[in-house]
Amino acid sequence: MTLTPRQLTAAVGRRAKLLQICHALPEVAVEASGDHLGFRIRKKTLGYYLFDHHGDGVIAFCCKSSPGEQRQLIRDDPESFFVPAYLGSKGWVAIRLDLANVDWGAVEELARRAYQTLAPRKLAALLD
Repeated sequence: MTLTPRQLTAAVGRRAKLLQICHALPEVAVEASGDHLGFRIRKKTLGYYLFDHHGDGVIAFCCKSSPGEQRQLIRDDPESFFVPAYLGSKGWVAIRLDLANVDWGAVEELARRAYQTLAPRKLAALLD
């Protein structure tokens, strides 16, 4: 994926914003793999930062969700949300971070819900 200098600056800033959101969640660890990031709570993965995954040209945050929430988000805003490869069948959902306007409130809410689903009760309760 070839980005213009302006797009590259935006992508770096958006990645930093996503890192900030996920680091605010107690005990979240970040694992880097090339241009991708994995966000984990203890041994469970709650989400991924995807950069041009398999050459699709998309920058996104993909996270644990439920099949019902996934369907509703995609139905309500198919430009921003999509079913991610491999994990979509398990109810995961992805939100695009490469659009002109990113709904950071939605990104925070998705990360928070994924965290609360996977974190031990005591940690999840810290977000209430």
